[in-house]
Amino acid sequence: MGTTIEDVIIEKVRDLPAAQKEEVLQFVYGLDKPVRRPFRSPKGTLSDSKFVLTEEDLAQARREMWCDFTRNDIS
Repeated sequence: MGTTIEDVIIEKVRDLPAAQKEEVLQFVYGLDKPVRRPFRSPKGTLSDSKFVLTEEDLAQARREMWCDFTRNDIS
């Protein structure tokens, strides 16, 4: 009968000092935590949708954002 992965893990853990056994235990508890999804760029996030942002859309947003800004506002 072959050795299972659990048998190998148990044998390796038995040989560890107490402090390292505690580290292994903390690691194992951490495996139960939900995995955080990696950050996706806005381009990657929007790739699943039908959203399209044109140069004209950007130009209009800039005009709206800067419409009340004057050179006198610079200190």
